[in-house]
Amino acid sequence: MSIYTKTGDRGQTSLATGERVSKTDLRLEAYGTADELNSWIGLLRAALGCGTTDFSAQDAQLEWVQQRLFNIGAALSGAPGEWISPDDVHEVEQWIDRLLEEAPLVRAFVLPAGGEQVARAHVCRTVTRRLERRILALEEADGMIVQYVNRLSDYLFVLAGYFARKGGENPQIWEKTAKCKN
Repeated sequence: MSIYTKTGDRGQTSLATGERVSKTDLRLEAYGTADELNSWIGLLRAALGCGTTDFSAQDAQLEWVQQRLFNIGAALSGAPGEWISPDDVHEVEQWIDRLLEEAPLVRAFVLPAGGEQVARAHVCRTVTRRLERRILALEEADGMIVQYVNRLSDYLFVLAGYFARKGGENPQIWEKTAKCKN
């Protein structure tokens, strides 16, 4: 069996419904961004094994998120069914609450910097925000998916702070009038 079909050679692709659309369609932008986020989360997961801290719970959470991102892609491509539920949103909220018990939230603008795990979590957070914007650009945006993605970006922000604290780092706070130190 060949991997190439040649059906997309003219800039068209099929949705789950069978409808052919341009590869620049907003729905493809949305589920392509979900796919990109999934890859970034995979890269974050790869960094969790670095160092001495056990992040197996966060790795399991991120794998669960990756499964949901495929669900979101299916929903955005028009596949019928309920792909994200209120229980999914609630699960992420519980993770946030548990992480905040161990590493309280910094109430300031935080630079997306720090150790590798911190920086990768921030990249995931910003791509999640873009995914949210892409979904909201759709006329038929699913409210439950929007809520889940919004909560996911909160989780990734808190996770970055958690990684910083576990790594002995203090989050780097934005200073409005910061001057070059050289």
